[in-house]
Amino acid sequence: MKMDSPVVIVATKNKGKVREFAHAFAALGKEVKSMYDYEGLPEIIEDGDTFAANAMKKAKAVGDALQLPVLADDSGLCVQLLDGAPGVYSARYAGEGASDDENNLKLLDVLESKLAGEDTEQPLLSPAHFECALVLYDPVSGESVEASGRVEGWITAESGGSGGFGYDPLFYLPEYSKTMAELSLEQKQAISHRGKALRALIAKLNR
Repeated sequence: MKMDSPVVIVATKNKGKVREFAHAFAALGKEVKSMYDYEGLPEIIEDGDTFAANAMKKAKAVGDALQLPVLADDSGLCVQLLDGAPGVYSARYAGEGASDDENNLKLLDVLESKLAGEDTEQPLLSPAHFECALVLYDPVSGESVEASGRVEGWITAESGGSGGFGYDPLFYLPEYSKTMAELSLEQKQAISHRGKALRALIAKLNR
């Protein structure tokens, strides 16, 4: 499958993801459109038990509706101390329609409850990783291409930065001595789970 079109349709309404995809594809001379640019698209219930299952469901639903190739991602935060939670529930950890701040506050509350009674003065609460699954689906041929990416870090009790979105202000990267939200968009794209998945997908398409 080739991405010959000058426009890439991304199956998301997450403005932070749209911004990151637009930045990444601009370097390839492609314009990004999202679900904000089309009317009458189906509501998609992300009930898969893996990131890859949810990404495929979104790509297929939007691709079939538009009869155009569609790129979808599903991604989230997996915290070691919480046995991989919030995982596929990352976007709705504090409930359906929860804001980023509400999800972040719940994560800190749950972790601090888990650590109650432990003698810890340092702000790093638990190892964690961000994971991303990408699917490019072509409804005409029925073909799909999948790729994934992952970045390791820690959850910190000391939120930092105003960039990024989601759990970025709590995701600390020791090699940068910064949270993900304190990185520039270029830095984040270079090391993030979504950036890694996108480069892997493009490499597969160019084979």
